[in-house]
Amino acid sequence: GTGIAAGLFSTADDLATSLQAASATSGERLWRMPLYDDYLHKIESLTADLTNSGGRMGGVGASAIFLKQFAEGYPWAHLDIAGMSFEESGGSPKRPAYLVKGGTGFGVRLLVQFLRDWAFSD
Repeated sequence: GTGIAAGLFSTADDLATSLQAASATSGERLWRMPLYDDYLHKIESLTADLTNSGGRMGGVGASAIFLKQFAEGYPWAHLDIAGMSFEESGGSPKRPAYLVKGGTGFGVRLLVQFLRDWAFSD
């Protein structure tokens, strides 16, 4: 595959911690990324409040900061799973056996585990 871990952006530490715990259990790795306001300049627009694209080289930070503008007051997370969605070469002794060549379904095991943990928490 093209990635080892998906990026995790969140302003809610409790939510991020829960997602990282589900990540550790499911084996679908997350890495928490910074959500700097410096990314805002990438989504400025001359004709609108915001543009929904940071351009070809906008990066995942621009995507996350765009979503943040609509989630104020709510716990939220953005998982950048694009780089994890396709396995080019299939399994190997160092990779999980379920990673066959093609679409990985990355995030399904992670989110199912997150929901299980949430459902059975105190």
